Amino acid sequence: MPFIIESAWQYLIINFSDFQLACFGTFFLHEIVFFLSGLPFIWLERAGWLSNYKIQTKINSPESKERCIIRLLVLHFGVNLPAMIFSYPVFKYMGMHSSLPLPSWRVVLTQIIFYFILEDFLFYWEHRIMHTKWLYKHVHRVHHEYATPFGLTSEYGHPAEILFLGFPTMLGPAITGPHLITLWLYTVLRVLETVEAHCGYHFPWSPSNFLPLYGGFGYFDYFSIVKIYISISRADFHDYHHRVLYTKSGNYSSTFTYMDRIFGTDIGYRKLKALKNTGVEYSSEQKKQ
Repeated sequence: MPFIIESAWQYLIINFSDFQLACFGTFFLHEIVFFLSGLPFIWLERAGWLSNYKIQTKINSPESKERCIIRLLVLHFGVNLPAMIFSYPVFKYMGMHSSLPLPSWRVVLTQIIFYFILEDFLFYWEHRIMHTKWLYKHVHRVHHEYATPFGLTSEYGHPAEILFLGFPTMLGPAITGPHLITLWLYTVLRVLETVEAHCGYHFPWSPSNFLPLYGGFGYFDYFSIVKIYISISRADFHDYHHRVLYTKSGNYSSTFTYMDRIFGTDIGYRKLKALKNTGVEYSSEQKKQ
């Protein structure tokens, strides 16, 4: 396997420049992973498959889903891609490279863990700021247009928010100057994590049921039990964030949940879970608390 990966990587660096791989390669990798992991949730919702695991009973209309996809394509090509191109000199200056040999798995793992921890810490505070009255009304409200989220809504938002909340994701790689393959792997994991957090489904085998302060890594089923891969499962935690009033939502964390626990911004969510555990139904009155 290492030989196959190195051979494939050698083909890439021979036929494409660092700029092409870092900008266009990363962009198209993101697009492929994002839409392949997000689109199945639209099919699941439309077909009614695995409906027992759906967090909310409401179904998004086909028109709203189409509007989401169109806006995403505009954002990706109009905001994400230019941001990658303009930030390339920074990444290059900090040491990002694509040459052989490939980094060891220890280096890759250490850097990716650091990226997720840093991103989660910064994202919590930026996301919390986004829920202040003015910023929510003029910027973050766009992302919350979908009170019943599905996978693709994870990157649906105002252009300013895309840049602002995207900053924590890319800060780690920017300051460490990793090998490009590390950046690609991190991109894949980060996309899968955020799509799953917005997917609208919560499965009983999600490790987040057993690890209280962490989203957790586990096996997750897309494509109707056809394809299994590793992802971070915290859909129920983030779905709550979309269901309640913007000033009361809480659950601002990105990957982990410890920041919300430390600062008490998951109190509403924990109360709701406690009510559900005692068999009390979730009502609109509880929603306002």
